[in-house]
Amino acid sequence: MNNMMLAQLMKDLQDPDIMAEAQKMMNDPKFQEQMKKVTDSKGFKTHMKGQQEALKDPKKLAEMEEKMQEKLKEGNDQLEKAKALRATAEAEGGGKKPKAAGGDAAIEGGAAKNDSNEDDDDDQAGGAAAEDDKEGDNDVEDDMPDIPNLSLN
Repeated sequence: MNNMMLAQLMKDLQDPDIMAEAQKMMNDPKFQEQMKKVTDSKGFKTHMKGQQEALKDPKKLAEMEEKMQEKLKEGNDQLEKAKALRATAEAEGGGKKPKAAGGDAAIEGGAAKNDSNEDDDDDQAGGAAAEDDKEGDNDVEDDMPDIPNLSLN
């Protein structure tokens, strides 16, 4: 997860509408079944055990908290820059939304916005995903079951 996504997640957790949707999703039997598969997996259990051990060490805990605060600050800065770019693009477009073929199609609508932002995020993240893979145990991740998209609509 890149820093901007982390910052957006933290903002979303404060949104009552999003949290209500999350509660509906978590109450869905399909979701609960999938989460049981995930939590029963060897990879999940190994990861959680490692996290619990890390949290017991006050020095590691402080390092993790500091690192998370830095990532959150960077992410919030990136969100503000993206917001300013969108506002500039809207102003230059005379208040009209750009067409999907335009440079900043993120303003057009939900799906285009998400696709465009994900592409931008990948570019901004650089090698962050690769670094995460190097830090983690790939054999453990292979044990994690896939989480399908659950549509509750």
